[in-house]
Amino acid sequence: MTLPVPTAADRYAASLRLSVAPMMDWTDRHCRVFHRLLAPGARLYTEMVHANAVIHGDRERLLGYDGSEHPLALQLGGSDPELLAQAARIAQDWGYDEVNLNCGCPSDRVQAGRFGACLMREPTLVAECVAAMVAAVDIPVTVKCRLGVDDDNSYENFLNFVDQSANAGSAMFIVHARNAWLKGLSPKENREVPPLRYEWAHQLKADRPHLPIVLNGGLATVEACQAQLPALDGVMLGRAAYHDPYVLHQLEAAQTGAPLQPREALLRAMRPYIEAQLERGLALKHITRHLLGLFHGQPGGRAFRQVLSEGAHRPGADWSLIEQALEITRAQAERVAA
Repeated sequence: MTLPVPTAADRYAASLRLSVAPMMDWTDRHCRVFHRLLAPGARLYTEMVHANAVIHGDRERLLGYDGSEHPLALQLGGSDPELLAQAARIAQDWGYDEVNLNCGCPSDRVQAGRFGACLMREPTLVAECVAAMVAAVDIPVTVKCRLGVDDDNSYENFLNFVDQSANAGSAMFIVHARNAWLKGLSPKENREVPPLRYEWAHQLKADRPHLPIVLNGGLATVEACQAQLPALDGVMLGRAAYHDPYVLHQLEAAQTGAPLQPREALLRAMRPYIEAQLERGLALKHITRHLLGLFHGQPGGRAFRQVLSEGAHRPGADWSLIEQALEITRAQAERVAA
């Protein structure tokens, strides 16, 4: 019996089942290579990059990536349809699989630039931005949003925002299921204080079943993620994937049936990439900062973090430091087991 070959649409839909959120200062190219080893089928997102930076900045620094990272999406910030369209074309030329518009970041800097979460108040402008990008590229254009801003607790307003962007051509919505408070809360507090309302994402999917809906916000365990998937198209892990990255691997295994790999084996799979980057002159600290949580909650996890944190910044630090960290971690785990 010949099995059907998955189409590009099939692969795209499958990659939406699990994704890792764009996180400023965290999901750089080195972090994404690590996450790709943990979750071979997940969709990965860059840090948010403003459209102006894409157009005028150092593109290799801002947009460069390793070929292993696909499927990979570029998240754009901005509110000028023409500039966003130009940046989207550049993203497509660089080989990205998706362009995502940030309508959820609540930081003061983002608000001052009239992009991020404050765009939730301007659904018509967002639709114009989406339409301009859709007209400029062949890859999917998507939106990551909140439920609303400040004390706007109207589901009808949220639905109108989604409808306008969907009608403009947004291929998918990532819903961070909280409001964003534009005054009085820090970005960190905005990820924790406003209450989660997963029921809005569920209602959105029920009201618009043809739209792919991915849930983000507060998801930290395999069980919590899996509980959402029968009703929605996917889940997006944020800080949990960074602070406890093995959860990302566990979730991929739960979704695909692939066998779980030991943490040490996953880390060793990073060795060729790490050594290649060191040969190019990169300091080890720029990669190991993304690996610190791999043994989170495990015997020896603190020692693993300590060895890497204290040694990776030193001149000449190389793979041997990681071997040292693994050895200490293994020894502590054996003592606990004994």
